[in-house]
Amino acid sequence: MRSHRSTPASDSTSTDTGASATPAAAPGATRDADPAPAPAPGAAGWALPIITVLGVAAAIGAAFIGSGALGGTPISEAAGGALSADATPIAPAGAAFSIWSVIYLGLAGYALWQLTPGARRSPRQHAVRPWALASALLNAAWIWTVQLGWLAVSVLVIIALLAVLIRLMFLLGAPRTGGLVETVLADGTFGLYLGWVTVAFLANTYAWLADAGVDVVTRIQMGVVGIVVAAAIAVATILLSGGRVAPALATSWGIAWVAAGRTEGAYESPELVWTGVFAVVGVLTVAAGALRQRTAAERTAA
Repeated sequence: MRSHRSTPASDSTSTDTGASATPAAAPGATRDADPAPAPAPGAAGWALPIITVLGVAAAIGAAFIGSGALGGTPISEAAGGALSADATPIAPAGAAFSIWSVIYLGLAGYALWQLTPGARRSPRQHAVRPWALASALLNAAWIWTVQLGWLAVSVLVIIALLAVLIRLMFLLGAPRTGGLVETVLADGTFGLYLGWVTVAFLANTYAWLADAGVDVVTRIQMGVVGIVVAAAIAVATILLSGGRVAPALATSWGIAWVAAGRTEGAYESPELVWTGVFAVVGVLTVAAGALRQRTAAERTAA
């Protein structure tokens, strides 16, 4: 009888031990899991990606039409020429705007890539998607406000666009899961976008003030101030983004074309040319140093 009674006890003990082992392993598995679970695949996983690709396509189309690239009034001639290459001391030369071709190509590539299974499951892209769409829509809205001659409104729109791109920069600080493709299409595209809009914001603000009769912004000294501010923002972006260079490259591109525009025309000025040259060299030097540090840190961590 003792043997008969001891058998269930032994079985019970064995069963309890086995049962308790399972919960003990579960917390460990939970801790190892990603704290930000990816959206489940299926209908819910497709909705936002499809909205994003349709919205980006519509925004790029509206931007091309509104910019005059397919006919109509070019941006440089809209609003009474307030945004022309000779409008203010920090207006970039016309060739600077070719960067939009790269940005639009990147946006189109991103919109298609984010439909892939890996991108749809990525928590990083789940967070980035609505802001990416907002940036494309705001860019189209900016173009049309300029075409309508609403310069004050265009400044408000470009401030909103700049805020969205800054938010994207911080969201893109999360770990990547898509390798080189994600680096190029997400980090590269929105980095260039941010760097260029930094210059465009300053040029837009100067153009609005000059058009409103604020003559101080048409002085060469204020042009120097504008270039220095753009360079300072570029350096701050490098440091705050952990050494990302795409924004710095685009800002440097814009500043370089501001300097090129000051070699002739209404605001021809050696002071502005040399300020632009030194600003570009300074920004790129800081970017190169930050990139070296980031690369060394990644190698050490690996």
